[in-house]
Amino acid sequence: MAQQERPGSDGEHLVQQRLGTTERADRFYGDQVLDHLNVRMQEFVARQEMFFLATADRHGECDSTFRAGPPGFVQVLDARTLAYPEYRGNGVMASIGNMSENPRLGILMIDFTRDRIGLHINGRARVVMDEQMRAHHDGLPVDPIPGRRAQLWVTVEVEEAYIHCAKHIPHLQKVPAQQRGARAWGTDDVKRKGGDFFGAAAEAGERPPFQRAAHCNEHLRGGLHEDIEDAAYQDAAPVPAASSRAAQAGPASGAGPRVAGREDVVEELNAEFLDRVERVLARARPREPVEDDPAFRGWFDRRDA
Repeated sequence: MAQQERPGSDGEHLVQQRLGTTERADRFYGDQVLDHLNVRMQEFVARQEMFFLATADRHGECDSTFRAGPPGFVQVLDARTLAYPEYRGNGVMASIGNMSENPRLGILMIDFTRDRIGLHINGRARVVMDEQMRAHHDGLPVDPIPGRRAQLWVTVEVEEAYIHCAKHIPHLQKVPAQQRGARAWGTDDVKRKGGDFFGAAAEAGERPPFQRAAHCNEHLRGGLHEDIEDAAYQDAAPVPAASSRAAQAGPASGAGPRVAGREDVVEELNAEFLDRVERVLARARPREPVEDDPAFRGWFDRRDA
């Protein structure tokens, strides 16, 4: 039998190796990560009323959002395909816009009230108009609420499905129907949508116009890299794509000027990224699993405190 590709990214594999969690991660991969929705997962998906959605554009700029609907609003089409409707929203279309550039998405469904468990689904998205979707799937429900009538559908080709454990999920209770107000599906009423709850609109006149940052590999800063001294940043300053080593190499023998291709740029960005990660992880200490360390009091080693 052909060897199965190990789930996860190169980055997570590197961190596992440096922190000594590879064996534990492999147990999780082997026991819990599927490339399809099994029967119990399909039943779980079919009764959910909400999920959290993560997308990114072609530059890797991320967005996370929330989707909700009546039970069954996420349709399980088969063991490897699900679909959910896109209702009328604020018109920004951030998630759909990201999918048009980068079809990868991540879905997290959490049942806070009944099973107190979560399900991760990662895969590839395709956006389908409502009429086209119904032409191919005539069993889709027709929602009587105008604000819950699908404008678009997103179909998801499942690549990974795995559990989100219960230990940090709060157990919530639903408010009885008579105690909760009707939800304003599809409304444009500012107050019913929440008004200026965070005061952003009040600051609108004080803000400079939006400007898009130039995209090279500047997005590699932050996260793990914030722990690196400023000097380290200066030592490994971002290199614009046009200034990569491949571009600086000059003309090849007997050829015209060499233009840095996508593979050259990706290779350079990966090398710089891994170099920075290595410098951070070199200072990290492996820790034992919580269950094996009864004196555990938090995520940070306090022996030097």
